[in-house]
Amino acid sequence: MRHFNFCLSLVLAVLVLASCKSDGKSILTPNSSGRPYEVLVVAEDNCWMSPDSALYHVLDSDVPGLPQSERSFRISRVRPAYYDRSMRLFRNIVVVDINPNSYTQTKFKYSRNVYAAPQMIMTIQAPNQTEFAEYVSRNGRLIVDFFTRAEMNREINLLEEKHNHMISAKAGSLFDCDIWMPVEMESAKTGKDFLWASTNLNDMNFVMYSFPFRDHNTFTKEYFIHKRDSVMQINIPGSRAGMYMETADSAFVEVRSLGIKGDYTFEARGLWEMKNDAMGGPFVSHMRVDRANARVIVVEGFVYNPGKLKRDQMRKLNAALYTLRLPSEKKVNSIPQDVALEEVQPQKDVEINNK
Repeated sequence: MRHFNFCLSLVLAVLVLASCKSDGKSILTPNSSGRPYEVLVVAEDNCWMSPDSALYHVLDSDVPGLPQSERSFRISRVRPAYYDRSMRLFRNIVVVDINPNSYTQTKFKYSRNVYAAPQMIMTIQAPNQTEFAEYVSRNGRLIVDFFTRAEMNREINLLEEKHNHMISAKAGSLFDCDIWMPVEMESAKTGKDFLWASTNLNDMNFVMYSFPFRDHNTFTKEYFIHKRDSVMQINIPGSRAGMYMETADSAFVEVRSLGIKGDYTFEARGLWEMKNDAMGGPFVSHMRVDRANARVIVVEGFVYNPGKLKRDQMRKLNAALYTLRLPSEKKVNSIPQDVALEEVQPQKDVEINNK
């Protein structure tokens, strides 16, 4: 009888653990495998090795705003027949499902934390190879952004657990805002409505500044570059007279509109240089309106790492910019996945993956 009661208690304990949720997933779910920004593609040979190789070219595209070519993802590929239990633990998976008997049009679906956590699985359903290739080529930016956002959300979760409290305190004191920056950024300098923080090696840098809000013409590429250059000239001088930071080439600055925490954000990315010096590198900036105080808040990450790859450092800084909280905002921990994609329940995705 005692043995029966013990077994019953053990079963009940396992059921309770299995029912517990962490970020919407059972705490018994295994950890996902693979490195950040690594994608596993599940596709037949006739798709992956087709003359156009559309999906490969999309995933292998360059990261925008960097001074040298660096591809968006590390890519692995497996045939569906070898998509076994170990393969399904990958953190980022693209399942290609081409079947003329099941589909009349091409579309995306996605699900999260199906076999492991954290995990994102995108399924691309198409009736034939031609329509698949055309659809993937046309929506290449959406695919890249989808997995980039998933990785940045993971970075944001890590920053929530461990971030630089010194920078958060200074942002609160100077701007009545909060932001989570990597812990390795140990040095800081302040000016009038200005904060600059960096690592001891000065390879990763963060700046934050504010200015009065005038009108919506503030959110133009020309105004942003003018304001950025004037602020940097004052606050980030070089080692000699006539040296200061400026935007390298305005023609190559890329801007776009984002929605962060339900509000408008102006994003700009490009290259910076030190006038009358050989220093330079990439930057990414977010510009937002603090309506409660009639001002604009700018947060920026920039990298100086000559002769080395800069993609991962820029992505870490870019994710950190999304953690900015203006005085009137509540905490938001994630970047929304693309609403153009249909999120399906894990059970449905399992059926698709098992075809």
